Amino acid sequence: MKDLRTKAIVLRRTNYGESDRILNLLTPEGKVAVLARGVRKEKSRLAGGIEPFSVTDVVIHQGRSSLGTLTSAKMLRFFGNILSDLDRLELAGTFLKRLDRAAEQVSIPEHYSLLVQSLNGLNMNLPIPVISTWFNLNLASISGETVNFLCDINGEDLSSERRYVWDNAELALRPDPRGPISANEIKLARFLLANQLSWAIKVERLDQHLPPITQIANTSFQNL
Repeated sequence: MKDLRTKAIVLRRTNYGESDRILNLLTPEGKVAVLARGVRKEKSRLAGGIEPFSVTDVVIHQGRSSLGTLTSAKMLRFFGNILSDLDRLELAGTFLKRLDRAAEQVSIPEHYSLLVQSLNGLNMNLPIPVISTWFNLNLASISGETVNFLCDINGEDLSSERRYVWDNAELALRPDPRGPISANEIKLARFLLANQLSWAIKVERLDQHLPPITQIANTSFQNL
């Protein structure tokens, strides 16, 4: 038996018994399920540290059961601006649900960084399409989906002289002279996959080149 101290974000809260809750936490070590005893009582010392859309310093007691026990929770950062905008609140909730589901299959440290950056972007009022596109592309990438922005459906290197359309079945680009995707969109997609979310807003003419990539991300990877 041992204690784990780490940072965590609450993915899901489920009432248990008269005053307890079972929490799904996303941590830098992966997803952890814990029991928060008495957290629904009025004077619980844990309650203030397990609010949604916050980063919390937690201590988890690991016993013989797969379900740990939350013994300490101190809020470090609260992304409170999300609560003031319905669209951002809805998208943040979607991020929590999708990562809860993704981490159920394979729990990896990259999930935590993805969520922190996405919640921070929503809190800082970064454009919603940018946040959503960045999240979808990167979740697909770390989940093992082949996000192919290097070569086309025929295996040929993408050319700056050609235009493309996205083939959703093959998860690759197909040459099409009337396609909406040019070298600029390809460069943007590669940039979003290789860099932090906060850097995306520095891209020149982002609004012009983002829509085709957003459509790809939304139609191809939103069910992950």
